[in-house]
Amino acid sequence: MNVLLVGNGGREHAIAWKLAQSKELKKLFIAPGNPGTAKCGINIDIKADDCDKLLAFAKENKVGLAIIGPEDPLAAGIVDRFEKAGIKVFGPSGAAAQLEADKAFAKQIMKANSIPTAESRIFDNFQDAKAYIASRDEAVVVKATGLAKGKGVFVCDEPSEGIIAAEKIMEGKIFGKAGEKILVEDKLLGQEASILAFVDGRNIYVLETSQDHKAIGDGDTGPNTGGMGAYSPAPVVTDKLMDQITREILVPAVDGMNKNGTPYKGVLYAGVMITQGGPRVLEFNVRFGDPETQPVLARLKSDLLEAMIATCDGTLDKITLEWDDRAAVCVVMASGGYPDDYEKGKVITGLEDADKLRDVIVFHAGTAEKNGKIVTAGGRVLGVTALGNKIADAKAKAYEAVEKIKFEKAYYRKDIADKAIKVKK
Repeated sequence: MNVLLVGNGGREHAIAWKLAQSKELKKLFIAPGNPGTAKCGINIDIKADDCDKLLAFAKENKVGLAIIGPEDPLAAGIVDRFEKAGIKVFGPSGAAAQLEADKAFAKQIMKANSIPTAESRIFDNFQDAKAYIASRDEAVVVKATGLAKGKGVFVCDEPSEGIIAAEKIMEGKIFGKAGEKILVEDKLLGQEASILAFVDGRNIYVLETSQDHKAIGDGDTGPNTGGMGAYSPAPVVTDKLMDQITREILVPAVDGMNKNGTPYKGVLYAGVMITQGGPRVLEFNVRFGDPETQPVLARLKSDLLEAMIATCDGTLDKITLEWDDRAAVCVVMASGGYPDDYEKGKVITGLEDADKLRDVIVFHAGTAEKNGKIVTAGGRVLGVTALGNKIADAKAKAYEAVEKIKFEKAYYRKDIADKAIKVKK
């Protein structure tokens, strides 16, 4: 089968790397891809949001399955366009993708289906938001309701910080249209976990657990990013807790989307906070998490392509996925200055040395090729991923690989997976 993978980040490199191992695969095209995906298939110079060109390419090259990586084209309805053209496509419809693209919509689905989440209010006017936040005397979380590349969330320990965040989003328009409305939530306390599941509209197949590190600084300090690292499995999610998450969150979400007339197909990501009162949904995403995909797929032993086809065909109940018992840790190497302003075009060295290490995969995220050299081309540059018998082993190996890679002003957190290691003890 010829497959078209849409996207160019670390998530897409991990998906391409896993797809390239499938016996069912004939040709893999990645649009637009990056220097890492180029080793897994054929990069195509078409942007991820150029639906017309992607569709024309898919028809011309007899693509049997299209896989949509990023959230923006999903929210814009790319899946509907491909399905209308008779091409099988992995991902939710434009209407179902609003579960991520519109946090207000997601909250309505959660409320209507009794899915546990933080208490919240939605505002489309800054003065009203300001008055509400000022009336509170505890921590709040302020979120842009639209798509903001994982950066639209401000955790504010004081109401005064919440007002500043709301002003930046609504008056300063730092996220453009994505911040026309905001959500003001109670701050939940506990540990986060990322729950990924394949959903075929009816059946749910939960993947191995993981945990992301959103904040830029060690000890979860500083502003939120798209993710600075992740590990799998997440020891905080016990089997009993996973059953509860499936029963109280995933099943009602899928049922609720069906009742809403927006049935869900693809991969569903639930960002969950494990509170003293049980699991609570922080957010839903409608695609693979980035960087969680890197450690999760590093542990997948089964054929990813077969699982994706089953998701599209409504036959998830017919498959069983096998997993590596070992743990995986991904450390994100970022450009200095990220998530704010940063420079591009810095030459990256040491990639081959890191790749030579056993059980290490260096996933490219924000890279480009220039004059025969790999250079930085984004905020999050690489996802250095390693497998180990225990999480501590995987962490040590990932950081050993990180040490071999150099580029000017490279930045990475030093404490990825420490929470898991503490839990294990």
